[in-house]
Amino acid sequence: MLIYRLMRPVFTIHAGEYLVGEYIESHLKKWKWNVWIPSKDTGIDLLVTDQKNQRTVSLQVKFSKDFLPGKSAAMQNSSLRCWSWFTLNRADLVSPKAEFWVFVLMGFTSKPDFLVVPTAKLLTHMNEIHGHQKKLQVYLTSTKKNKCWETRGLGFKSDAMLQIADGKYKDTTRDLSNYLNGAGWDALKAKLDH
Repeated sequence: MLIYRLMRPVFTIHAGEYLVGEYIESHLKKWKWNVWIPSKDTGIDLLVTDQKNQRTVSLQVKFSKDFLPGKSAAMQNSSLRCWSWFTLNRADLVSPKAEFWVFVLMGFTSKPDFLVVPTAKLLTHMNEIHGHQKKLQVYLTSTKKNKCWETRGLGFKSDAMLQIADGKYKDTTRDLSNYLNGAGWDALKAKLDH
């Protein structure tokens, strides 16, 4: 037992937190942000500050593998890039600790997509799609045309999923494309630059 206590890590970060931090430091280095890891779990996974460490943005990071492999060959070969699954607690959205949620969608054959959503906007979308459930099962689907949709309840083999794959689907409630990749990081930049 004593050996366990001596060898227990002080802290660990999960793959999504690492990918977000690395992406900010490598791909967004022109903005000269600093990334910080809190020393304990408070509902905030990463802190991002401006160059002078005067403005701060808190992030909740979620990571999911790609569930697209193993699906029909037609869907695998479509314009879908990643189909991921997340479980969210409504309480974390209603009384948020973090200002932004970053979902890392790690496609099996592509670079990760980052869905960077202000917490209030995420709550609005989740209320419209899922009502007021305490636990939210969320399927985020990104496409090669840089679109992202919440597809829980649509059915993977449905007409809606085929329309998403073809780039023809329309539903403003489920459309999260405004927060995907560059657009999402721009919202975070606006917060740090004001």
